[in-house]
Amino acid sequence: MAVPGWCRGTASLAGGSPDAPGLLAMVEAFYGQAAAMVEAEAAAGARWGELPWVRGLLETIRRCSHVLELSFPLRRDGGTWEVVRGWRAQHSQHRLPCKGGVRFSSSVGVDEVKALAALMTYKCAVVGKYKGNVKHMAIWAWDGAMIRYFYSAGPGIDVLAPDVSTGEREMSWIADTYTHTLGYGDISAQACVTGKPISQGGIHGRHSATGRGVLHGIENYITNTDYMDCIGLSPGFPGKTFVLQGFGKVGLHTMKYLHDYGAHCICVGETDGAIYNPGGIDPKELEDYQQGHGTIVGFPKAEPYDGSVLEVPCDILIPAAIEKQLTRENAPWVQAKIIAEAANGPTTPAAHEIFLQRNILVIPDVYVNAGGVTVSFFEWLKNLNHVSYGCLSFKYERESSYHLLQSVQHSLEQWFGKARGEIPIIPSPEFQARVTGASEKDIVYSGLAYTMEQSAKQIMTMAARYNLGLDQRTAAYLCALEKVFTVYNEAGFTY
Repeated sequence: MAVPGWCRGTASLAGGSPDAPGLLAMVEAFYGQAAAMVEAEAAAGARWGELPWVRGLLETIRRCSHVLELSFPLRRDGGTWEVVRGWRAQHSQHRLPCKGGVRFSSSVGVDEVKALAALMTYKCAVVGKYKGNVKHMAIWAWDGAMIRYFYSAGPGIDVLAPDVSTGEREMSWIADTYTHTLGYGDISAQACVTGKPISQGGIHGRHSATGRGVLHGIENYITNTDYMDCIGLSPGFPGKTFVLQGFGKVGLHTMKYLHDYGAHCICVGETDGAIYNPGGIDPKELEDYQQGHGTIVGFPKAEPYDGSVLEVPCDILIPAAIEKQLTRENAPWVQAKIIAEAANGPTTPAAHEIFLQRNILVIPDVYVNAGGVTVSFFEWLKNLNHVSYGCLSFKYERESSYHLLQSVQHSLEQWFGKARGEIPIIPSPEFQARVTGASEKDIVYSGLAYTMEQSAKQIMTMAARYNLGLDQRTAAYLCALEKVFTVYNEAGFTY
């Protein structure tokens, strides 16, 4: 995976301390647990290959392949100059293109960029896209001129996407810059970035993709009777309560989808305050209030909440903000049955172990927040194919549906005899909605749901194979490791 980043000042240490590890140390610790299981199997001669070869490949997968560091001067409006530092990390190039987000942040450093790249390797491998090649970018400050500074390496090598403090506008700037410079004459130049506006090659459903992926990720577990029995929760969304930390794009859409499926959000936390209503908070009303006031604080249909939203009693806790929110200190006080990691790296290794001991099901970030990169993959394919999803088959599918209805009607009339007159076939509202053909958004949503479902099955199967119980994180890392390992192993490397 590749990750570019920008910042001012000195990068933070990778490791931190055992009680407060850095993000890179966290990712490597989780990877290490899965790698140790693989190594143990290899030592026992069960599978994988000879032990020295397996150890070499495991270390190859763990390490970040490439990191580019650069700096450039930026002149402020007041006439002062500032040097902005940047990093671009490619964790793995075993499958191209590299894929990942553009992050602009005042706190980013080289180790954070490397950690995000590694997470994207494993995340893409888990959901089966790119098998783990991702790029992230981070920057201290930005404007139109600065973002044009970042050239994508092209649609077949390195594909950017939005992340923190970037969106459709910034992606369109990057795509425009590449198209008129390095990508001049490349018919697939638009595929150099994803997350673009629809008018410039974007895809319907991308804006809400991560939130919708969180919905499907939770759905695949909350409808599984075996897992719900393990944590003492009844299957299904209706009547369940959830708490949301972070009301950004991911948090908002997650809240909307879970609300539509019958769950009730009782608490929402943001950087400037939190609100609480045990009867439930309507996501549309809260969205309208935030857009009008610039904050969720003061929302009239909820009470202010002064405590930690992470410790509010609920069925589902959704950290959708930043990393390292669930730690050794607050993990014993979490009162949720399920934790769905909509953010990257919200749980430290120490908290992870505490949740396992407390019989709390953690649906890991490398799976549950992979909806964004999955739909980005769909956008990339759309740009390479130069045609919108459903465009070629729309009319054919619509006419096929009508022919099907006519065939059923004709068969019934033949069976019962014409003497009784025509037997009209009246489609149900659900069939009528589909008979007109699938839109691009329908196809994207269907593909996302299928991808999340199949990935969940693979993780659950892996958890059963290694007898991991509720430890879905290690199972997910094992799924990713196995896929990346297979690519290296079958690419001609020998031991």
